Amino acid sequence: MIRVLIADDEPMIRAGVRAVLASDPGIEVVAEAGDGREAVELVRRHRPAVAVLDIRMPGMNGIDATAEIRSTSLGTGVVMLTTFGEDDYILRALGGGAAGFLIKSGEPEELITGVRAVADGAAYLSPKVAARVVAHLAATGAGALAGRRSVARAQVDSLTTREREVLAFLGRGLSNGQIGRRLHVVEGTVKAHVSSILARLGVDNRAAAAVVAHEAGIVPPPSQP
Repeated sequence: MIRVLIADDEPMIRAGVRAVLASDPGIEVVAEAGDGREAVELVRRHRPAVAVLDIRMPGMNGIDATAEIRSTSLGTGVVMLTTFGEDDYILRALGGGAAGFLIKSGEPEELITGVRAVADGAAYLSPKVAARVVAHLAATGAGALAGRRSVARAQVDSLTTREREVLAFLGRGLSNGQIGRRLHVVEGTVKAHVSSILARLGVDNRAAAAVVAHEAGIVPPPSQP
């Protein structure tokens, strides 16, 4: 059973998220919070496998709550709920250690997929979020789209053939176990490859590596909103 905490300052959003998750018999919502501070306290109390946090909440926002959760409750993965137009928040959340990113207006099935992926130790980027992140990076001082794609491809070219295969699966939101089954290797081998990939790409977490995979074009391109 995957234990989940939900945090959003809008009761109707919380009710909707709870209803979607309740449709999966393998997921149990153990607590709900109306702001980031309460979410951190309830995570410490209930130790859920996954915390689903609104990216913007009063008091302590989802980004700051994620940082506290990741520093004090290492067994809890964080899925961020966002809306279009919050690209800067998404980039900050990536740096803060969030492992999953979903659009609030997305398909209900995607919420379950994202929660299950993060609970399994994977990173999950909604295709629409991935598209927004790549487009936003291209529009900022970080460089033009062609330039960023060139850099990402050069980074990926520095990987071994097997590491590129692992990165492509990582970009699709697969866990180490799922990747191992696809490649017919043990999970420990995949874990070693992921550690090497993060080091070679110079990123801190799987979600950030997934962004590089999308930029390099080794993940099927997401549809634009």
